[in-house]
This record gives sequence, structure tokens and C-alpha cells, in this order.
Amino acid sequence: MRAFVLILVLLQTLPSAADVIHLKNGRTIWADQVRESKDRVEYDLGEDTYAIPKSSVERIDAGGIAPAHSGASAGVPGNSGAPDITPPAPSFNHEADVAEKVIHDGKVDTDALARLAQSANPELAATGYFLAGKHESDHGNFQQAKRYYESALGFQPDNSTLLIYYAAALMRTGHASEALAYAQHAASIAPDSPDAIAMLGFVQFASDHTLNAIRSWKKSLGLRPDAVVSQYLARAERESSAESDFSQRESSHFNLHFEGKDTSETFRRDLLATLDSEYDDLVRDLGYSPRNNIVVTLYTQQTFFDVTRAPSWSGAINDGKLRIPISGVPSVTPELARVLKHELTHSFVSQMSSNRCPTWLNEGIAQMEEGKSSASYGRQLAQLFGAGNEIPFNMLEGSFMSFSTPEATVAYAESLAATEYIRDAYGMSEIARILERLSQGSSTEAALRATVHSDYRQLRDEITSKLKERYGE
Repeated sequence: MRAFVLILVLLQTLPSAADVIHLKNGRTIWADQVRESKDRVEYDLGEDTYAIPKSSVERIDAGGIAPAHSGASAGVPGNSGAPDITPPAPSFNHEADVAEKVIHDGKVDTDALARLAQSANPELAATGYFLAGKHESDHGNFQQAKRYYESALGFQPDNSTLLIYYAAALMRTGHASEALAYAQHAASIAPDSPDAIAMLGFVQFASDHTLNAIRSWKKSLGLRPDAVVSQYLARAERESSAESDFSQRESSHFNLHFEGKDTSETFRRDLLATLDSEYDDLVRDLGYSPRNNIVVTLYTQQTFFDVTRAPSWSGAINDGKLRIPISGVPSVTPELARVLKHELTHSFVSQMSSNRCPTWLNEGIAQMEEGKSSASYGRQLAQLFGAGNEIPFNMLEGSFMSFSTPEATVAYAESLAATEYIRDAYGMSEIARILERLSQGSSTEAALRATVHSDYRQLRDEITSKLKERYGE
């Protein structure tokens, strides 16, 4: 009954009016309120206020309707762990001429690239491979972009712009530890480049070198203000302050941070053993193993919310690092084990999809892996889908972090039901194939059509039919 009441509350919730800031780099920011001054634009998200240079803004549209996934994740660091940073504009000679040869009809001409590689001009070859990489990264295919950037560096290994783009691609494809050397090289070649130093900070943060990241971001901001860097710096400083007296242990897959006085040695040992076992389960289920150690931090309840600024309904956070509140938990309980499995699944999914998985699928997989079933919401979901009042899947692609408790309850239930349906009808292997397609730049619906042969409308109809078959309505 409680779930049905929550669904009714959700159906009475209307989208809120919002202002939309369109940036020149293609990003958009949905804000509660926007104010312009002579040289900057300030915007509010909830109780927080941010500022960006006016020169980075293309236009501002007032009075729009914010999508369901807008909110904290739309204008501030999200939960994927991938930095939302625009690398510097490239500065290659003959770029326009090379672009005409390399990019045709929205595709990379590999024969043209091969001819450039065989020429006696390393700069032209590097330019061609860079443009091919940028084309792929602009279309979300970070795996292929990484390969093109790597080829470009073969011709110009000391080009700071190439190094920054390559480091960013490595980050997006789960190779943060490998990205560190390239980011350091870029910063040493271009010590006055705010972009090179900011990228170094992002890589350091992802590689669990938080203090170094703070120093890099402060240096970058001293060279040029940047709203995204400022927001990541604030988060890193909160984390550093909260964890100043934390200890650390490592296993073959994890870096565990903890406050010694709040956890026993037995608890920490059992927790790492649980994580290692769950890691092996996920490797079997998803056919994938992350390349870097995963950071897991144990917090008291209050410190967890101080560091993450998470909504009150959240039980843990994975923002590239697993952040787990453990107040009053003396041992690895079944509930804690489920939370760990859920959050660890996000790390796998993030890397498998190059941080491009829609939230509904990401949360659906995580709930399945922790052992949840949508059966407890079956009748309510059948009523919701049968009446056409479910939250549309395209509105569940972005973050749930701005949702109220009733909204989040329905969003998670729908996500689990949809992902269970795909698993039951097509198998876990097709879920892995969807994630692979996403990592190659496919939209969610294109990935669904290429694997389970359904777009959102067809998937919704199939789920509605299955729910009606099982639960009536």
C-alpha cells in the first residue's frame, strides 16, 4: 500500500520552471534562477550558487520546463566519476584542409588516415588522427577516440593538446592510472596551461591522490577561473578535510579508506573479503573486470552527508569512488553486503559503458545484482504502466539525485522492472552488449534496437504486457 501511495504522490508532482544556460562548448545547465553581471553568469541550484565566465555562455533561455533528471547533476559534478571538462581548442596547422580529407559524411575516412600516416609529414598525420579522435569522442565513442589519439601521439608525443585529449579519453574508458603519466607530461610541457593542469587534477583525483588534485586545481584556477574545476575542488576539499585522519588498506582490487576508531580490524578484513567476493560475482555476471583499483571510503553518517551533499534518501554514493555510511554497523551485515554489491556494480557499469549508461539501466543492473526484485511493487507497477502514467524512460536517463523520496521510489522500481525484463527475455549477455554499444557512442535507443530490437516505445509496451500477465490490472 505504501508504494501505491508514493506512486499517487508522484503523479501529482509537476515539472518545475527553470532557466537553461547554453554553453559554447555544447553543454547545457538547468538552473533554478540565473543572474547576469558584466563578466559572469551566476546561477542557483537548490541552496547552492555557482558562477561561470560570461564569455563561455552562448545564450540563456528563461522559463523552460526542467527534465526529470535535472538538478544537482546537471550543473555540478555528477556521480559518474568522469570530469565534465572541455579540453582546449586544438591549434594545428592546416587543420581545415586535413579535416576535409579525414571526415566524410559524418564518418572517419580510414584510407585517408592511412595515407597521412605514410606521408613524410608527422604534423599532418598527427592532425588527421587527432581530428578522427575528436570526431569519435564528440559522438561518444571514447574507445575508438582513445585509439586515434594514441596514434596521433605516435607522431607528436610532446604535443600538450594531444596529451590532454588522450588523458581524458583514458579517464572515460576506465584507465585513470594509465592517464596519470600523460597528464603529468602535458602539465610539464605546458606549465602555464590551465587546461593541462586541470586535467592533471582530474586524473589525480580519480587515481586516489586527492591532495595532489587539490594543489593542481588551485593552480589551474589561479591561471583561469572555471566553474567546473571550482566545484570539483570544493568537493575534494570536503573529502580531504573529512578524511584527514583516515587510514588505508589495500587488496587486489580495492583501496579502503576508514576512520580507525570507528571500525575494528576484523570488520575491515571481513569487508574487504566481501568486496572481493562480490567483485568476482560481477566479473562472472557481466564478463568484465575493471582495470584500476576501486576506492571505498567508510564514513560516519553525518560525515557521509557532509562530504557527498547527497539527498536524505540515499544510502550510499558512487561518484567514481564508493562512499559508504556505516554508523552503528559493527560487522558486515547482509544489508551492508547488499549496499556494497549495489555500489560496486555501478563501478563495473560505468567502465563498461564509458560512463554513458542511462541511469535507469545503471540502477536496474545494480538492484538486480544486490538481489532485489520488482515483484514487491508488481501490482502498483502494473497499474502505473497500464494507465500510461509511468515515468517515461527518456526522463530516467539522467541522474535521480534531485528526486524527492516518492519520485526516487518509483524511478528505482521502474528501472528494476525494465532491467529484469531485458534479463529474463534476452539474457545477461544482452545487457553486457547494450553497455558495449553505449561505450561505442550509441544512443540508448540505438543500443536497444541493436541488441533486443526494441526502442523505448516497444520496450514500454513489452514491459506493460509482462506486468499485466504477472500481476493483472
